[in-house]
Amino acid sequence: MAELVFFTGTMDSGKSTLALQMDHNHRAGGRRGVLFTKQDRAGEAVITSRLGLRVEASEVTDGMSFWDEVVRLRTSGHEVDYLVCDEAQFYVPAQIDELARVVDELGADVYAFGILTDFRTELFPGARRLVELADRIQLLQVETLCWCGRRATHNARTVGGHMVVEGEQVLVADVRSEQSDAAEVEVGYETLCRRHHRERRTAAVANVLREEDQLLPFDE
Repeated sequence: MAELVFFTGTMDSGKSTLALQMDHNHRAGGRRGVLFTKQDRAGEAVITSRLGLRVEASEVTDGMSFWDEVVRLRTSGHEVDYLVCDEAQFYVPAQIDELARVVDELGADVYAFGILTDFRTELFPGARRLVELADRIQLLQVETLCWCGRRATHNARTVGGHMVVEGEQVLVADVRSEQSDAAEVEVGYETLCRRHHRERRTAAVANVLREEDQLLPFDE
């Protein structure tokens, strides 16, 4: 039986890497699939992972119909056994409904990958609909860590290293790397545990507080 499966985790938890690995494994097993993505950090019509993998994919627009696309491919002689849908949190809810219909009526598996919540801890509309409709939801086992060492559960948007909670829901940027200076990165993302997301305490803020605690009275 075909399934709609939603693979989810925080940023930097390996979602795109798993999406490309699954596509590779299914193709190696003789199945034929189609890759989709939306607003990948590297640009349009491509799925990239932070491990350096890069594969071309069809770019999803708000007006695109998954049903029409699969029907078009099949009627033109292309086999479609499964769909790999990366960055699915950015899809509009009606497209998630179409993916469920593709599974139920066309018998194609759909493997959707995305994050659940935005930088304000609110569900993305596409992710919410996937939670409502998916046959299975799988939390990725590759855990990301907060700067404090706890498991990261929330995605924080930062400006100059400081967490912000206002702005557009969708703003494509990458997570801050260990090599980058947070103060030099105007807009970025950082994964935090719930406590430090509530406190808005990013790695940059924590470093400043630690330095202040270490000051001796005559150093001030």
